[in-house]
Amino acid sequence: MAFFKNFKDLFMGDIAIDLGTANTLIIYKDKITVDEPSIIALDRKNDKVIAVGKQAMQMHEKTHENIRTIRPLKDGVIADFTAAELMIKGMIKMINAGSRFFPPSYRMVICIPSGITEVEKRAVKEAAEHTGAREVYMIHEPIAAAIGIGINIEEPVGSMIVDIGGGTTEIAVIALSGIVCEQSIKIAGDVFTRDILDYMRRQHNLLIGERSAEQVKIEVGSALPELETPPADYEVRGRDLMTGIPKTIKVSYSEIAFCLDKSISKVEDAVLKTLEMAPPELSADIYNNGIHLTGGGALLKGLDKRLAVKTKLPVHIADDPLKAVVRGTGIALRNLEHYKSVLIP
Repeated sequence: MAFFKNFKDLFMGDIAIDLGTANTLIIYKDKITVDEPSIIALDRKNDKVIAVGKQAMQMHEKTHENIRTIRPLKDGVIADFTAAELMIKGMIKMINAGSRFFPPSYRMVICIPSGITEVEKRAVKEAAEHTGAREVYMIHEPIAAAIGIGINIEEPVGSMIVDIGGGTTEIAVIALSGIVCEQSIKIAGDVFTRDILDYMRRQHNLLIGERSAEQVKIEVGSALPELETPPADYEVRGRDLMTGIPKTIKVSYSEIAFCLDKSISKVEDAVLKTLEMAPPELSADIYNNGIHLTGGGALLKGLDKRLAVKTKLPVHIADDPLKAVVRGTGIALRNLEHYKSVLIP
């Protein structure tokens, strides 16, 4: 029996993928084996893959004319099919680099945004099949996030999930293994990063790159202009637009809260709209259980408090919100029969 299992492991494997706009996470043998930025670097001359994930991210915005870096996903869906396929292949290779003569055939569960179209769904499925998957299942991100944070989605009890990723914010009310009402908006981490870029240019005449703006968001990104435990001011380096010379300035969290205010208001509006759409019985459950925040955007300082004030409901941030979706996808993969109803074959 053990021999059969080892033999089967050689030729087959199960992997759960959270294919995100900003980061891709892969679970293999119940462990998160890959956690990399969703980016790939290609040689312009022959379209050969130079680097994937963290290595490609280090090259991003620093390349010469022979190298291009591509982020194949935009707004939660595949924007560049070929690059996405190469990126998924590269990341699957990272699972057990160099230990096989030939790659095994995988059974995959991939999570997708809830507002995805049929064409976009097919693109995800085909990209997975081209990387050697023998069976591909898909699961909606809010459902995967709910499973990942330990909610029993089969019960007749309403749970509200707000998953703020890189490309989309998914807001859903879940009950009886299904999404009762949902909103999927394209205001998320990438938009916050762009807001910071624009603000630096407008307010401080400082031109900074995407990576620097992302770092500002991580260090001093805030949803409230006043926090109980404020982070220290952060030094931003970039190019002075007036003189063209590199310079450094310090930014505070209240400045960033001011520049993110409009985008966060749009997320708040979408949450309120979803609450309006919920049936009254489920509204009563949400009043008791509150709202669950997942995704990288949940780490924005003070966001839970701001949403709690706006909705007058308790707001809970998931433990390790970045990994909630992939954990849920992994659980669904482990219990395929049990979660058949929420998986899209």
